[in-house]
Amino acid sequence: MIPASVKRQIAAIVGPRGLLDRPEDLMLYEYDGSVDKARPELVVFPRTTEEVAAVVRIAAEHGIPVVGRGAGTGLSGGAIPVAGGIVLSFARMDRILEIDIPNERAVVQAGVVNLDISLAAQPYGYFYAPDPSSQKACTIGGNVAENAGGPHTLAYGVTTNHVLGLEAVLADGTVVSTGGKEVDLPGYDLTGFFTGSEGTLALVTKVIVRLVRMPETIKTALAIYDSTEGAGRTVSELTARAIIPVALEMLDGVMLRMVEEATHAGYPKDAAAVLLIELEGLREAVEEQIEHVREVCLACGAREFRIARSAQERELLWKGRKNAFGAVGRVSPFYYVQDGVVPRTQIAPTLRFIGQVAEKYGLEISNIFHAGDGNLHPIILFDARKPGDLDKARAAGEEILEYCIAAGGSITGEHGVGMEKKELMPKLFSDDTLETIRDLKKLFDPACLLNPGKLLPTGKGCLEIRHPALGRDLVF
Repeated sequence: MIPASVKRQIAAIVGPRGLLDRPEDLMLYEYDGSVDKARPELVVFPRTTEEVAAVVRIAAEHGIPVVGRGAGTGLSGGAIPVAGGIVLSFARMDRILEIDIPNERAVVQAGVVNLDISLAAQPYGYFYAPDPSSQKACTIGGNVAENAGGPHTLAYGVTTNHVLGLEAVLADGTVVSTGGKEVDLPGYDLTGFFTGSEGTLALVTKVIVRLVRMPETIKTALAIYDSTEGAGRTVSELTARAIIPVALEMLDGVMLRMVEEATHAGYPKDAAAVLLIELEGLREAVEEQIEHVREVCLACGAREFRIARSAQERELLWKGRKNAFGAVGRVSPFYYVQDGVVPRTQIAPTLRFIGQVAEKYGLEISNIFHAGDGNLHPIILFDARKPGDLDKARAAGEEILEYCIAAGGSITGEHGVGMEKKELMPKLFSDDTLETIRDLKKLFDPACLLNPGKLLPTGKGCLEIRHPALGRDLVF
């Protein structure tokens, strides 16, 4: 348990309304968007980098684990405090500090919601490109921690391609700055190193991001298929013809029906799959390219190819795609979202394998994913109230991820490893590579107090931590 004297020290920093320790309040912070849970002993809400650093110094002095938390939308258990301790929430660090249009940059605190950056830049004709499906809720600090992606990363890249500089607090409370507004600074790329480190090396408090000019023309199309194989072939054929849309999303029939019933976005409920395809750029080029895309889709078996006729129709199609996870919640009381990656040429066989896994475990699995870069999101429907159902969902997810590795892919494209996938890391990396990752972790966090129990498999972490609530050692 965290001593009362330590809580008083922290309250003196953030104010009496800047922390929570009642059991009924702590329950709200024991989970994120994954299927795991662990309760913190204290939740703290700093407003400045200085307050973050002061809290971290106290935690370091008393050997208390600290877990950073944005909006809690993560899907791999990254914000779950498996060793108890402090959850440090960035909910109050939500200020956009600067919109620098001449240099195409924005400077924001870690708790700023992703979409709010684009809304702030929109009047100037700019936007922030990485757009996770949770962009209306997720924060830039969490995006940096997980190196989040989104539908438009096929052309624009993921978070690390748009983060130019960071301010971060290390495990001992030291405040460091990396990168900057400049295009390229000398020395080690610490900005890239911290991005995607899942809060295990530092707590990011401020971010400098790149802003992108809004395109002249946007065209959004829906290709409708009677087979998932045809949709998969289309993705490969578009790539073979060097046609790179800014977004290329695939939804299978199970997902289509759930989405349409929830959002009435105009998706066909009788289709086996659809591709949501978006092109942007100069008007003449986009007009020409959309016809090439139509040709490829029809040649690969699309029964229909629709182009959104208005901005409202386009927004409705995207509403359906980005509200997909919410649509699943109307059908199943619980679901487990996976995040594997395969080469684009392996999409069709991977979908067949997912179907076999669903049949093997007697579970319904729907598919929605960033088809353009092979980032799949199989959604496994289950009922945790039924004995053994959660275990079946976990086993199904693990088989799918192992197949992704065997197909030449990865266990995550944007959700992170967290606690969910850490035991699969040895299937992806050699022992020597894992030892190097561990050594880097210990260099920045010798006592293993920053988000322990994440990223590295059991036994490859830093040390053992005594968990007071469980009354046993946790090996990290």
